[in-house]
Amino acid sequence: MRYDYLIVGAGLFGAVFAHEAKKKGKRCLVIDKRPHIAGNVYCEDIEGIHVHKYGAHIFHTSNKAIWEYMNQFAEFNNYINSPIAVYKDELYNLPFNMNTFSKMWGIRTPKEAKEIIAQQIEELHITEPKNLEEQALSLAGTDVYEKLIKGYTEKQWGRPCTELPAFIIKRLPFRFTYDNNYFNDIYQGIPKGGYTAIVEKMLEGIEVKTNTDYFTFRKENENIADKVVFTGMIDEYFGYQLGALEYRSVRFETEVLDMDNYQGNAVVNYTDREVPYTRIIEHKHFEFGKQEKTVISREYSSEWKVGMEPYYPVNNEQNNELFEKYRELAEKEINVIFGGRLGNYKYYDMDKVVEAALQTAEKELARKDRK
Repeated sequence: MRYDYLIVGAGLFGAVFAHEAKKKGKRCLVIDKRPHIAGNVYCEDIEGIHVHKYGAHIFHTSNKAIWEYMNQFAEFNNYINSPIAVYKDELYNLPFNMNTFSKMWGIRTPKEAKEIIAQQIEELHITEPKNLEEQALSLAGTDVYEKLIKGYTEKQWGRPCTELPAFIIKRLPFRFTYDNNYFNDIYQGIPKGGYTAIVEKMLEGIEVKTNTDYFTFRKENENIADKVVFTGMIDEYFGYQLGALEYRSVRFETEVLDMDNYQGNAVVNYTDREVPYTRIIEHKHFEFGKQEKTVISREYSSEWKVGMEPYYPVNNEQNNELFEKYRELAEKEINVIFGGRLGNYKYYDMDKVVEAALQTAEKELARKDRK
């Protein structure tokens, strides 16, 4: 059987593209090397709780069209992301806001908080930040940096902040109000029933093969489709011929606990360098669960090696230059479209993935219709 599109990856980008192509009457085959659809937004049912198997995913956007598009496939609840940070025996609200500053310094007004931060920055005399540590100190001052940025960032990137480039932190969102809502976006929530159900609806009526590696499949089915939509790693597609791009990976330790509530919040970050994990997710709180048991996941950031699951790109100058060379190769692959987080070597929020997939599909399908 021959298809118009072979779509590699059943995550959000691939599923949105497949859905739009099917609406235009195109024949699509979606394959994924994992044993399930939905990519990193896949939710696994454990004890009646939708567990975010590959890390917490909170949908948020200010793009009304994208919000309405997603609401075709699910009803969203009114979950607001309000993470907590734990530093040694101290507990703080995130993002950095007046609740954070009040706890840290025993003050109440925005004026007091701004004065303390400005004074700490002035005493550091940093004019041209040479690394991430100096950049963060010049933006946040000493206390916020030491307690809430330094340890977490070093765990996330696996190296000291003094060895990380300054541009990683271009700005830090200070909020001088008593507002714990992490995102500024107008629309926010978790789909009732989890994300897997959304992707199932997107892929209704489309042939899907899981446990299917693209590179093996391609050898056995060379001419199965007119065009390929590839959402895997762009460097892997080209056999790492220019060298491997760098990624960070994440390891999860998930545990079922015989209690109804472990930490009282969906997301708790551990900013102390000595605590090996970056955060603990308690999944039931995303959907206001009342189950008798609870499920938690500890997240450990790690270096990525070929064969491991890549989670986010290391977008420093060296990697971005290498990606540009791969992108030049990609442009010569006239029958392949590269998309998504790994295909574009870019960290995307979910709404941006959906938006990029819709734009790619619109451009491609319009071109196809003109032929």
